[in-house]
Amino acid sequence: MTATRTDVLALGNAIVDVIASAEEDFLAKHELAKGAMMLIDEARAEALYAAMGPGKVISGGSAANTIAGLASFGGKGAFIGKVKQDELGKLYRHDLTSLGVAFDTAFATEGPATARSFIIVTPDGERTMNTYLGACQGLTTDDVDAKAVQNADIVYLEGYLWDPPAAKDAFRKASELAHAAGGRVAITLSDSFCVDRYRDEFLGLVRNRMVDIVFANEHELKSLYQTGDFDTALAALRAENIVAAVTRSEKGALAVTPDGVLAEPVFPIDRVVDATGAGDLFAAGFLFGLTSGREVRDSLRLGALAAAEVIGHVGARPEVNLKVLAGNNGLL
Repeated sequence: MTATRTDVLALGNAIVDVIASAEEDFLAKHELAKGAMMLIDEARAEALYAAMGPGKVISGGSAANTIAGLASFGGKGAFIGKVKQDELGKLYRHDLTSLGVAFDTAFATEGPATARSFIIVTPDGERTMNTYLGACQGLTTDDVDAKAVQNADIVYLEGYLWDPPAAKDAFRKASELAHAAGGRVAITLSDSFCVDRYRDEFLGLVRNRMVDIVFANEHELKSLYQTGDFDTALAALRAENIVAAVTRSEKGALAVTPDGVLAEPVFPIDRVVDATGAGDLFAAGFLFGLTSGREVRDSLRLGALAAAEVIGHVGARPEVNLKVLAGNNGLL
């Protein structure tokens, strides 16, 4: 891994996305929870793939999508994640490094295949994810490059990474190294079901100051504080006295800091084609703003712009240069 300064180093699940459109009845037939991410085994993965229509194959994974977005803004990003030395693993590495992202984690040479997520997009643009984690569960502390962590302004951790026990240790190691070097640590809560599984542990990370910045959507935040009322959840988050960014779909996004709460509306778009990656790209814009010295409101606006771009097409990574797009909209 490069020893030069990095704006954001992300640790996450390295997953190849297979995206296909389907009607609502497909979800019911296959007992899929609309809008959620469900973990599946290899047999279920094969069955879903056989049932899906024509798919678009794109390198993905939540934290990697965020780093791809950061690079599109002109930020310097790096990624730590595990793929196998198979066809999809090689494709994944090429896709990420071609964007200028440093990705030097060693290939897995044995064990499960490279991870893949089968994403069903319904006509309303909502995405339902079914993920076979495969090789990405093999991430360990050995994959955490100390120099890379120490040279990052922000280390960004993906909540989904909390599923495999060895990855938890990698997460903790990265957090400790980052803080010892004076860096900041961010976490995305990833999914309300993920929060349900690890609520106490996530709250512990916040309250023990293992993380400094939290990314969540409205549903994840309510799950974290076990309430159906958003204002109650927001008040609980404010009491943690940390920095957080909360997305609320068409209601826009909020930034929570020790100084108060800032709200920013969504960036206008013609229609939602595919909501996959909206939160990931929002985080990309917000992190780019933070690491380039911009005010919190400007960071919110950059996040909103990136989210709007990615939901306007199929796939979770930007199709236009976000630096140019931001410049054209007076944000850079």
